[in-house]
Amino acid sequence: MAHFRCLLFVFFFTILSPCLASQRLNKIRLKKKAIDLATLRAARLRLHDRYRVNINLSDVGNSRFHEYSSTILHSNAVELKNYLDVQYYGEIAIGTPPQYFTVIFDAGSANLWVPSSKCVLSLACYMHPRYKSSQSSTYKVDGSQCNIRYGSGAVYGFLSQDTVNVGDLTVTSQKFMEATREPGLTFLLAKFDGILGLGFQEIAVDGVIPVWYNMLQQKLVSEPVFLFWLNRHAEDDDGGELMFGGHDLIDSIFMCDMCICVHYSEC
Repeated sequence: MAHFRCLLFVFFFTILSPCLASQRLNKIRLKKKAIDLATLRAARLRLHDRYRVNINLSDVGNSRFHEYSSTILHSNAVELKNYLDVQYYGEIAIGTPPQYFTVIFDAGSANLWVPSSKCVLSLACYMHPRYKSSQSSTYKVDGSQCNIRYGSGAVYGFLSQDTVNVGDLTVTSQKFMEATREPGLTFLLAKFDGILGLGFQEIAVDGVIPVWYNMLQQKLVSEPVFLFWLNRHAEDDDGGELMFGGHDLIDSIFMCDMCICVHYSEC
């Protein structure tokens, strides 16, 4: 029996060996919420939600990890929270000095957005932290109007540019959307403030360069890889972990009940 039960998503954006050690990683710890009868019922009603974990094993295949070890020089990870085993989210910072937001890390979209201080007509904006461009010394004006549509709704706003901190990584001159309208109950009741898309640039609204693309272009990570470890044990404090730049299996030997590797042929 494995010491850990985990769901491991490894996203490779070039054809690289999934078992090679990585030299530059950024780890983001995951948080989670214990599940009871009420939350299970709520989760069932939200299964259509855009942000659920939705990978078909018959499509991508599965394998079992055994023992791995490597020498890790840098740690690039982000701690995530687990809500209802449906949404996994973590903290990022935007601006100088940093303004903190909790975001969904979404592999199905490519844009970053957070609520704007200029959002005054949507109640959802008042339920979450709002980005204040006037308080950031690294803010740059863009102003292009845009909207981002998801399966559960759309957000509207305009583009801005600023420094974005993800884990220990600092991405400079990152374009993102300041949301000025968040209609519907989805964002009003959400546990997260915004969304950080991890998809390909081809699906990015207005052709914005995604955060993880800029990580590569600015040489913040050595490999075009990010990895999710999603802890499905409700009693554990850790919801899981998101790593950028590769995978780190030196601290723990993962004996996964189910591990999934997804390979992409271009970055």
